[in-house]
Amino acid sequence: MAIMVGNFGYYKPDINKAKGLTNDQKFVMVIPPPNVTGSLHLGHALTSTIEDTLTRWYRMRGYVALWVPGVDHAGIATQSVVEKRLMKDNKLTRHDLGRENFVKKVWEWKETYGSRICQQERLLAASVDWSRETFTMDPKCCRAVTEAFVRFYEDGLIYRDTRLINWSCALQSAISEIEVDYVDLEGITYLRVPNHTKKEKYEFGTLTSFAYKVVDSETDEEIVVATTRLETMLGDTAVAIHPKDPRYTHLHGKFLQHPFLDRKIPIITDDVLVDMNFGTGAVKVTPAHDPNDNACGKRNNLDTIIIFTGDGKISDNCGEFSGMMRYDARSSVENALKEKGLFRGKEPNKMRLGLCSRSGDIIEPMITPQWYVNCNTMAANAVAAVRNGELKILPEFHEATWYRWLENIRDWCISRQLWWGHRIPAYFARTSQELSLDKNDPANNSRWVVARTEEEARTKAAQLLNVTENDVILDQDEDVLDTWFSSGLFPFSVFGWPEETEDFKAFYPTTLLETGCDILFFWVARMVMMGMHLTGKLPFTTVYLHAMVRDKYGRKMSKSLGNVIDPQEVISGCDLDTLIRKIEEGNLPPSEVKKATEGQKLDFPDGIPECGADALRFGMLAYTVQGRDVNLDIKRVVGYRQFCNKLWNAVRFAVTYLTDFTPWSNMRNEIVTNPFVSSRDLYILSKLNTLTADCNRYLETYVFGAVASALHSFFIYEFCDVYLELIKPVVGYASQTSDSEQDNTKRETKRVAQMTLYTCLEQYLRLTHPLMPFVTEELWQRLPNRELLDSTPTIMLSNYPTAESSWFNPEKEEDMTIVTSAIHAASSLRSHYRIPNHVKPSFYFRSTSNEVIRALTSQGNDFCTLGRSNSLIRHPEEDNIPAGWCVKVVSENLSLLLDLNGVIDCKEEIKRLEKEVDRITPQIEQYRKKINIPGYEEKVPENVRILNQEKLTAYESELKTTLEALEGLKAIAN
Repeated sequence: MAIMVGNFGYYKPDINKAKGLTNDQKFVMVIPPPNVTGSLHLGHALTSTIEDTLTRWYRMRGYVALWVPGVDHAGIATQSVVEKRLMKDNKLTRHDLGRENFVKKVWEWKETYGSRICQQERLLAASVDWSRETFTMDPKCCRAVTEAFVRFYEDGLIYRDTRLINWSCALQSAISEIEVDYVDLEGITYLRVPNHTKKEKYEFGTLTSFAYKVVDSETDEEIVVATTRLETMLGDTAVAIHPKDPRYTHLHGKFLQHPFLDRKIPIITDDVLVDMNFGTGAVKVTPAHDPNDNACGKRNNLDTIIIFTGDGKISDNCGEFSGMMRYDARSSVENALKEKGLFRGKEPNKMRLGLCSRSGDIIEPMITPQWYVNCNTMAANAVAAVRNGELKILPEFHEATWYRWLENIRDWCISRQLWWGHRIPAYFARTSQELSLDKNDPANNSRWVVARTEEEARTKAAQLLNVTENDVILDQDEDVLDTWFSSGLFPFSVFGWPEETEDFKAFYPTTLLETGCDILFFWVARMVMMGMHLTGKLPFTTVYLHAMVRDKYGRKMSKSLGNVIDPQEVISGCDLDTLIRKIEEGNLPPSEVKKATEGQKLDFPDGIPECGADALRFGMLAYTVQGRDVNLDIKRVVGYRQFCNKLWNAVRFAVTYLTDFTPWSNMRNEIVTNPFVSSRDLYILSKLNTLTADCNRYLETYVFGAVASALHSFFIYEFCDVYLELIKPVVGYASQTSDSEQDNTKRETKRVAQMTLYTCLEQYLRLTHPLMPFVTEELWQRLPNRELLDSTPTIMLSNYPTAESSWFNPEKEEDMTIVTSAIHAASSLRSHYRIPNHVKPSFYFRSTSNEVIRALTSQGNDFCTLGRSNSLIRHPEEDNIPAGWCVKVVSENLSLLLDLNGVIDCKEEIKRLEKEVDRITPQIEQYRKKINIPGYEEKVPENVRILNQEKLTAYESELKTTLEALEGLKAIAN
């Protein structure tokens, strides 16, 4: 195994050779960099397996192949994990440490878990070029990020604005849409909320109605509004009605009195926001904290009042509620409305709630100053690239998603209020006389200077302010960039862009981008947009998107469900206690630890058995069907471990037939023309040739499940079950010194069989290697005298097989189909009449088909080998069937006959079968009685009912087979 894990020189391409080749002679791919937040899971394992399979396939086909590894700094995810660990282990927040010390802690985390991820990749046999391993906060990536930001800014695409965004109060940062998980509430639901301690859980899924009193109304008139977020009424700056609603025509231009604040709220008309047939036809408007209300506020020039602080408290402009956490304020506002007689009721309400995927916090729409990228032109170019065929997206049905997202793209918010990540290269410029200038005031946006270095920023600021550089005071923006910004540069930043490095010239653009379908927009589209704009080239020409890996129940992998599996746990095995200990040592809150533990106990009561990397890889590829999610059951992976064992044992067994055989370089080309070649040899070579063509075609089109299925089916059902069994008497022949024609024929037939056997073993191992690299390398190295056939030091550098036109032989394949159908019929008759294995009766066949007669006549010996028969003789159609013979119809063109005379004692066998009937019948009656008792479905546990049904079905099947055999024997005896 040292050749697979340690000698990474085989994974490193020749850069000088690469520079002299066209793009279609190279295969270059970057790994989707996993987050440095912990360890890989099975979703990463599928990605790694698919990409390694393709890389090995291209490398074996003679391409210059480069697969670049890397790890993503994952700003929000990593900061969140480290913060949770700090609190769990030390009861500290990041603010207790300060920015500098906290960032040091994150780097320590990266050093620990970044290396763990690489170790997992090695265990999965990832043939990446480790010398080019990249971390998205390496100096070269930082250089690329800064350069990209500056160029976008100078091209007028990056700008600063104050807008409504998704805000996580727990993280105190803006977050992207991919970091929002949505849950649908059917009605009243109680949920825990981070940083809220007054209650264990808070109420959601309700619609609360309350009244605003009309100012100066002589009749104490009021307007009733309803909301699912009652606390936001503290930021209401209008109530909207429909301009054509007759109920409120007399209130146009009037005002309402806020019950808790010295604020008069205008009644406005808005036919966009208001449906006058819904509810009271009046809608409260909070422009600072709701997207629809914000749009309404802009249409009607309303005030925008921010009522939340960054950490989710009520701000100091909200009177008696200031300082409360937002959901404590919700309860307090409700009570205060009741005290004032303004509460008008509360009812269950279906709603969708956005949760921060990193913190579990409930997303709050907030107006904050952020940096944005105008994506319109870049998105249009990305759309055009797919429409004109320059960029292929596979499977093709994902193109619709591509068009839908990019044709409706909005400007991208790229700033995050974090400490971990690429700090934004923007500086707020002022002089010593302007220290009071507020950098968050939109009026001062022109004071922001974007530059590659602080020195460059100082020079630009001096020119902007018309002062000397010594008079300039600079404050770099404390925010960091969205992780997707640096990830979007990954296909070219790994090669040293913006510098024209040798790597960049040799390997950019890349060939393929392979990743999960869930990040088509968030990562893939951004790479395409940024690559085209910054380098003038598509970063890759093909995108292949694999499906999501889910658990066997179809559920998304989630730590709280306990169904997230580390690939190493499958490769090396893991007992239940260890699985549970890992959950307890993680960052889950106690309530979720219990839930996850129960999930692990249910799914893996005996732990996870050791499967090995090859079985895991092969099993995951076998699951992969384009367009479908992978509902992974570890038991199926265990099944592929057994296939690996079968491959290991069968090859080692087959090699024992080659101890007296020496291969030579041109051997494979001499088999089909050898005068002693047999039908079985030609059959297996034709099947191997079909497999070879299929593997290349399937890998070319990314149909990985079909590759795995074809390799498995050939080896088990064609090679092991048929060919290997058929040649045992042939290759087992001990050569005689006699020069008789018979001995010479046997010697030559054996030799050709050994040529064929060796060819099948060697070629099959090369075909399978991209999918199962460990076991194939080991077995390939063990083939006797292999270096005489191929002097390549490792299978990964050997040539991937291609189809040989001279090996295709449909006639021999059809002949073997006929022979094996006859063999199966013979086995069925033997089983039916309980003929012992050591007894070899004579079989006969009837057919008028020339093809059938030819096949069974020419391959009678093969039939006898697997059918355990003394002979196979054609029985004329016109002759009567002798007494004591039985018949099995194989097909419309073939019937198989068995002479039972002297093989079994019909009378004794009839007695034995009648006793079997007497034994089985009461068992069936007993189980039918159990199942038919009143209340059986309700009273008997499901597992017992399933077991009873299985036993009844088994007994009924046994009785049916026994009666059929009994009927046949009685007919023969008579």
